[in-house]
Order: sequence, then structure tokens, then C-alpha cells
Amino acid sequence: METKKFKFENLRVWNESVELSGLVHAISLKFPKDELYILASQIKRAADSVSLNIAEGSTGQTNPEFKRFLGIAIRSGIEIIGCIYLAKRRSIISEEDFNLIYDKTNTLVTQIQSLRKKL
Repeated sequence: METKKFKFENLRVWNESVELSGLVHAISLKFPKDELYILASQIKRAADSVSLNIAEGSTGQTNPEFKRFLGIAIRSGIEIIGCIYLAKRRSIISEEDFNLIYDKTNTLVTQIQSLRKKL
């Protein structure tokens, strides 16, 4: 088995956030061209921000500092929710895609909040 060198690689929330980022990316590929540099870009940056803040905060940081980064990751998750509401309102994503992202983001944000409370 491969040895993981960084703390975040062993965190379930980080692995889940990478999956969410992949899901968001795949769905954003369906966005119309006029949204590629607007909403599609914004939602992908927010999704990437979740995993990147978990990674950055986890390694070589104090617990209070890690908590701060987890707070940023949570806010990025909430931004994803805001983006999918806009996309749904503009008829860019289907109800099914909305629900996939919403449910996965909701679960992940809850997990991050739980980790944050344990620190």
C-alpha cells in the first residue's frame, strides 16, 4: 500500500471534496458557452477551494489555524450551493444535477463542520 506523506491525504473530508470537485467539473462542462467564464468558472473555483483549503490548513498548522482554513472551506461549499441555485434559476442545470451537487455539498459541509468541532 502506498504511504501517504501529507496529513490531508488521509482525511475523509479531503477525499470527499476532491470527488465533489470532479462532479462539479463534469456538470459544468454542460454549461452553455456564454457561462464558461462566468458561472462555470465560479462554481469550479469554489469547489476546488474546498479541497485546497482543507489541504493547506491541515499540514504544519496549529489546530486554531486549521479551524480557520476549514471555515474557509465551509464558506466555499456554501458558495457552491449559491452557484447551483443561480444555474438552476437560469435553466443551466437539470434538477437531477442540482440535487447531485446539493446533496454531496451538504454532506461534505456537515462533515467539515464536525471535524472543525473536534479540533
